[in-house]
Amino acid sequence: MDETPDRTDRPTTLRERLRTLPVLDAERPGLDVAGAPEDPVDLFVAWLEDAIDAGVPMPHAATLSTADASGRVDARTLLLKDVGPGGWVFATRSDSPKGRAIAENPNAALTFLWRERSRQVRVRGPVVPLDPRESADDFRARSEQSRATALAGTQSAPLASADAYREAWDAALARVRVEPDVVLGTWTAYALEATSVEFWASVPSGGQARLRYDAGSAGPGWSRQLLWP
Repeated sequence: MDETPDRTDRPTTLRERLRTLPVLDAERPGLDVAGAPEDPVDLFVAWLEDAIDAGVPMPHAATLSTADASGRVDARTLLLKDVGPGGWVFATRSDSPKGRAIAENPNAALTFLWRERSRQVRVRGPVVPLDPRESADDFRARSEQSRATALAGTQSAPLASADAYREAWDAALARVRVEPDVVLGTWTAYALEATSVEFWASVPSGGQARLRYDAGSAGPGWSRQLLWP
C-alpha cells in the first residue's frame, strides 16, 4: 500500500505558499488608544514587558535601519540594551558598517515586531554616542563568547577562511579569560533619541490600530495622532 502523503493540495509556487503562511496569532491584546500614556516610553516598556511575560522569543531584538552619507540604506537585527528618558540604547563597534553610517548620518530607526502579540513598534530619531564609561560597562557585561567575537577581528571585513576565524576567535576567547576587564576600544553604546514612536496592533474585535507619538518642536512633551492602518 502506498503511504505517500497526497501533495496535490499543496501550493505549487513560492508565491502561493507564502500566501498560505499564518501571519498573526489568535491572542491579540491590541492597543488601548484611550488609555495610552502621555509618554511613549511608558507604553513601549509596557508592551516589551508584556512580550517578555508572554514568552516571546528574543523580545528585545530590533531591526536597526540606517543610511550613510550617500543615502544607501542598510538594516540589521540587534538587541536593545535599555530604554528610558535618554532614548533607546544599543551597542556596536564604531568602526562597523552601522557605526560608520551613524557617524555620517545620525538619523536612524528601530523596528520591533512581537508577532505572537500581534504588535509592532517603530522608533525614529537621531542617534548619539553615550559616555565611554557606559560603552565599556556594556562591553564587560557581555558574555565571554560575545566579547571574543568582537575582539577577534574587524566586523564585516573580508575573511580568508573559516579556519582563520576559528584561530582568531579561540585566541580572543583565551585573552578574555586572562584579561576579564579588557575592552574593545571601538565598542560604543548609542542612544536613539526618539522624535517619533509609532505603535501598531491587530485588535481582538477585528481590524488594526495605529498610534503615533511625535516629539514637540517647541519644548518637552509629546503629541499623539491616530493613523489609518
